[in-house]
Amino acid sequence: MRALVMTAPGGAANSLVQEVGEPEPGPGQVTVDVAYAGLNFVDVMTRRGDAAYATDWPHRPGKEVSGTVRALGEGVTGLAVGDRVVAAPVGAGLAEAVVAEAALTVPLPDAVGLREAAAVPLGLATALLLLTDAGHFTAGDTVLVHSAGGGIGHALAQLVPLLGGGRLIGTVGRPDKASAVLASGYRHAFARDEDDEKLAEAVRTATGGRGVDLVLDPLGTETLDLDLAVAAPGARIVLFGNAGGGAVADLPPLARLMAGNLSVTGFSHRGLAATAPDRLARAVRRVVGLLADGGLELPVTELPGLAAVPAAHDAMEERRATGKYVVRVGG
Repeated sequence: MRALVMTAPGGAANSLVQEVGEPEPGPGQVTVDVAYAGLNFVDVMTRRGDAAYATDWPHRPGKEVSGTVRALGEGVTGLAVGDRVVAAPVGAGLAEAVVAEAALTVPLPDAVGLREAAAVPLGLATALLLLTDAGHFTAGDTVLVHSAGGGIGHALAQLVPLLGGGRLIGTVGRPDKASAVLASGYRHAFARDEDDEKLAEAVRTATGGRGVDLVLDPLGTETLDLDLAVAAPGARIVLFGNAGGGAVADLPPLARLMAGNLSVTGFSHRGLAATAPDRLARAVRRVVGLLADGGLELPVTELPGLAAVPAAHDAMEERRATGKYVVRVGG
């Protein structure tokens, strides 16, 4: 079967579509014939060779897929061959078939299309968990989202109104992405080409001087000083990635957090999938239900096949990409 293989750390030249062996499910697993697969920035961090994302090569990327069940491993119940599903495999999802844990494979109702479903496990479900489990979002909160032009940023813009509404403020790495962020539902969008002091002042002005209640930050600790500078009393700061790939600095002193009643917490989709898959599966089911009811929509950009993925990863790494990419793999 065909699969995307990252042969070594580097750029698109090291990402090749190759023939690989057919996967077989083990106990508690299923094999899924992949119709669509989602692209995520973790793929970019992996191919760069960032620490903790890929430990050996060649590497098979892909952590969210939709399709149909091909085979069931020993002990699997609640699923049947031929079921339409969405799944969160550990990796190797950018392929014609993939093995996933049954606990992270969720049936799809007929009302949910396979193309949109491919954006759920690492996109919409992560956005939901960032708001609810990690960020303790409350209706009316002001939320600052860094890298708001990406797939998670667009998913957050869809979910906040469904959770009671709030004010969304986004930052983007390129000024030309601000208009798309505003169109997706953000009240304000600021480019991070300003120095931190000017950017902090712009955010504070946008909140009438009050500050933000929740910060969702995928940039490691690169913008943590900014986050602290714009945090309202009692704010929560959620760090959920290290998109820039740089060294991670120490967290702020306890005295600074206590003075503002602030909290800084971390979120890892991979960690949750490994240690608490039931929580991730519940989020996937909730999002699938919202899609089925018609209360949630997430526009996606469809790529025509696996050969188009390396160029899309380039666009993501160079911050030219906007919104969520999925690739059509199977029939």
